[in-house]
Amino acid sequence: MPSHEIDYEIFGDDMQIVEVELDPQETVVAEAGAMNYMEDDIQFEAKMGDGSAPEQGFMGKVFSAGKRMMTGESIFMTHFTNHGQTKRRVAFAAPYPGKIIPIDLASIGGTLICQKDAFLCAALGTEISIAFQKSLGAGFFGGEGFILQKLSGDGKAFFHVGGTVIKKELNNSTLRVDTGCLAAFSTGINYDIESSGGLKSMFFGGEGMFLATLSGTGTVYLQSLPFSRLADRVLANAPSAGGSSTGEGSVLGGLGNLLGD
Repeated sequence: MPSHEIDYEIFGDDMQIVEVELDPQETVVAEAGAMNYMEDDIQFEAKMGDGSAPEQGFMGKVFSAGKRMMTGESIFMTHFTNHGQTKRRVAFAAPYPGKIIPIDLASIGGTLICQKDAFLCAALGTEISIAFQKSLGAGFFGGEGFILQKLSGDGKAFFHVGGTVIKKELNNSTLRVDTGCLAAFSTGINYDIESSGGLKSMFFGGEGMFLATLSGTGTVYLQSLPFSRLADRVLANAPSAGGSSTGEGSVLGGLGNLLGD
């Protein structure tokens, strides 16, 4: 089905929200728990599937939900519909520091492949499914496993990346990136994994053993701070989780903590 035409506005810098404006009877679909606030007359309902194929039978919905479970997401998605007579707004928040990226799927060929936890919300009519990596190397060492998320349709969709986003346009060219920094790419881009160099560079270079190789013609979105990297740094400096205390910037460091006790 054709996607609903929605307007939006993004607020914030490093902890962003996207506010979607819905005309009467328009609907936006979002991941469970993403909603931040909504105005009067907007009602939400948890449904099995994205609603892009209303004629789909029960077994088809179960199959689609099963595929979503493979990505680690909930089998239900939340549909927000404006049942009023005037325009109303609903907002969705980013789950961690980074940027919310709006995408007009029709302008990039109708399909975007992204990290399996990157999707935030989209206009009703957008199909949210999964994409399997054909390459064994990309599946085992690509940082995201064999399964990525695929957004298909002709409307607007929103996904979230960690840190700063870098948009690269490839024209029959090749780009090599850290496996965790790849956020999304359009159709026409081939994704594979290759070793980062010689044995010495792989083990002592600090850049990991493998790099993602992107080639072809299309759009690539990179992120500067993958969530896994942020979580590792937080845990490494969390004493309650076995990490080391940094002394919160005090010149006394650990001695200050002892004196405080």
